Amino acid sequence: MLDEQQRRALLRAARQAVEAAAAGEPYSPTRDDPALQEPGAAFVTLRNQGELRGCIGVTEAKTALIDTVARMARAAAREDPRFLPVQPDEVSDLTIEISVLGPPEAVTDAKEIEVGTHGLVIERGAQRGLLLPQVPVEWGWDREQFLDQTCVKAGLPPGCWRRDARIYAFTAEVFGEED
Repeated sequence: MLDEQQRRALLRAARQAVEAAAAGEPYSPTRDDPALQEPGAAFVTLRNQGELRGCIGVTEAKTALIDTVARMARAAAREDPRFLPVQPDEVSDLTIEISVLGPPEAVTDAKEIEVGTHGLVIERGAQRGLLLPQVPVEWGWDREQFLDQTCVKAGLPPGCWRRDARIYAFTAEVFGEED
């Protein structure tokens, strides 16, 4: 678990990375806290007046958490293929949410999945879909709808999780500027 100071440091790094990305400038976060230098997996979600504006992340903890957050914030601002790149005049309207991910674990029984607690990854062949733990809560989905929508996110038919797909669950510590 991150303390309040660490959360603020990650949110500050994400905000500065988005500002730099929108301006076309490089950015490297300050690495004062040793805990934030430990490898970490994270997603950064950008919203404009509550509407999704970008969301990108990684599920494997390969680089320092603060570097991962800064890199994902920049990617959410510039590289989410669903949106045009964030422009400098938009930055002040954006709110940032960070999801620090725990390691994914294989699911053998779908009944183990807890809506609001677990995020999901569903894989079949080269296709892969991921939904964060907060998504089914935001949409009011039950467990089966969550599983079906993760299949859809992977470009697979709903219900594929019942047959030949691999399911992984993970937890996330979720916090944002609106908290």
